[in-house]
Amino acid sequence: MSSQVWFITGSSRGLGRALVTAALEAGDRVVATARHPEALAEAFKEYGDRVHPLALDVTRPEAAREAVEAALARFGRIDVLVNNAGYANVSPIETSDDEDFRAQFETNFWGVHNVTKAALPALRQQGAGTVVQISSIGGRVGGSPGIASYQAAKFAVDGFSRVLAAETAPFGVRVMVVEPSGFATDWAGSSMTVHPIPDAYDSTVGEMNRLVRQSTAGAAGDPRRAAEIIVRTVHRGQVPTHLPLGVNATTMAQDYSRRQLAQATAWEKVSRSADFNEPYPAQLPAEDSAG
Repeated sequence: MSSQVWFITGSSRGLGRALVTAALEAGDRVVATARHPEALAEAFKEYGDRVHPLALDVTRPEAAREAVEAALARFGRIDVLVNNAGYANVSPIETSDDEDFRAQFETNFWGVHNVTKAALPALRQQGAGTVVQISSIGGRVGGSPGIASYQAAKFAVDGFSRVLAAETAPFGVRVMVVEPSGFATDWAGSSMTVHPIPDAYDSTVGEMNRLVRQSTAGAAGDPRRAAEIIVRTVHRGQVPTHLPLGVNATTMAQDYSRRQLAQATAWEKVSRSADFNEPYPAQLPAEDSAG
């Protein structure tokens, strides 16, 4: 599966930019999209006509369709679609600005929907393709104070992607959700607005913001390595449905799955008892059991 054509959103910086480089270094061709792609042509000029920068605001469905059409006109196909564009702002749910909350969701979920939907006819007609959704380990485990819109969108992306995989598998389309932990990008830097945090939320939102998002130690993840792993994985015949990236992501994913299984097991009889033909009532588990 060499010499593939990639379509990558959010290519101007961070993981998106690293993915452009990794795909080009692997010998592939790339349609690199961003809201302001002017710098991309200069940054990747050494790769010549194997990279095609395009302007794209993923929140606009018509813009997504136009960008996909331009990609097909240039390279004739799209083998790998990467929905990477996204950002998060910090605010407690109680005091969050509704417009800001919605704006984040427009990019983080509806952007994925818009670009995926625009590319699906081409992928279906080709009878092959890979959709890579850049999510977050928070999109699996959740519970990070201060970024409710971002994490809600990532949960939505996961649900969307599971249905997408079921619907498109007969067409030869693969779907992989990537779940990174903290990486050395500007996700928690210039891309993030931290709104005022009331004193009542200092121990949750404020503490998370200080310890994680504004830590002077920096994130542990290397975007270059992550990008190379994604490219190598996509070039395989099979891809995982979900790919955690980073030590924290791996640990959190495994711990979460264990807790989920333990809780489902502890409540199994109660859960089953909701059906007509099952014994009822069932005894509730002890208070100190698994949830």
